[in-house]
Amino acid sequence: MKRYGLIGYPLTHSFSQRYFAEKFTREGITDCRYDLFELPDITALPDLLQTPGLRGLNVTIPHKQAVLPYLDRLDASAEKVGAVNVIRLEPDGSRTGFNSDYYGFRQSLEDWLQALGRTTIGIQALVLGTGGASKAVTAALTDLQVPFVMVSRTKTDTTIAYNNVPDLIETHQLLINCSPVGTYPHTDEAPALPYHQLTDRHLLYDLVYNPAETRFMHYGRERGADALNGLRMLELQAEKAWAIWQRE
Repeated sequence: MKRYGLIGYPLTHSFSQRYFAEKFTREGITDCRYDLFELPDITALPDLLQTPGLRGLNVTIPHKQAVLPYLDRLDASAEKVGAVNVIRLEPDGSRTGFNSDYYGFRQSLEDWLQALGRTTIGIQALVLGTGGASKAVTAALTDLQVPFVMVSRTKTDTTIAYNNVPDLIETHQLLINCSPVGTYPHTDEAPALPYHQLTDRHLLYDLVYNPAETRFMHYGRERGADALNGLRMLELQAEKAWAIWQRE
């Protein structure tokens, strides 16, 4: 039996396990299983990697950067982003890190804009949050030549604080929530933004997928903005991870 799984902490609600279980059933894949490996401490990873039949892992919060010292090499996608969300165990026992979040975000953003009849030309973005997911987002924006400003709770050398956002809302039409704010069960929460300044030219992309419509998205739609959740990004990154694991 070939085994795959997800490491992170906590793993209370897993898109990946449900997605791959349904995929295996739908495609008649009977020699594979996908498990959750809750890992409070990344130092337990080497023992986990000895699991019989283990071929690959997805990586989520808080380990996307913490796994780096435990890998033998990084694919170009992981080097570009500086974070790993896919590990492939090679036949020789070595470990290669990849980043499929980059692909999932970039492809879903381009598809969404195309469906709206819009392009990245002339768009500037505000990226909310500075975690592992934001690194994939900013790498994709850089390659798409979309200027961006990162927003965090407090101002740093590389970010602005949320109380500086009102000055940029008019010129930055793409707002991307890379933080966990608004995720179930905290569905009544939303990033601290001046939503009253939004217009029908704004685009709100929330990497959160549960609930399907977050407060962030709802407030944007109330002002006529278009909004998208993170489900399609997750589906695309999951399929990319599967392709990575199956690659010879």
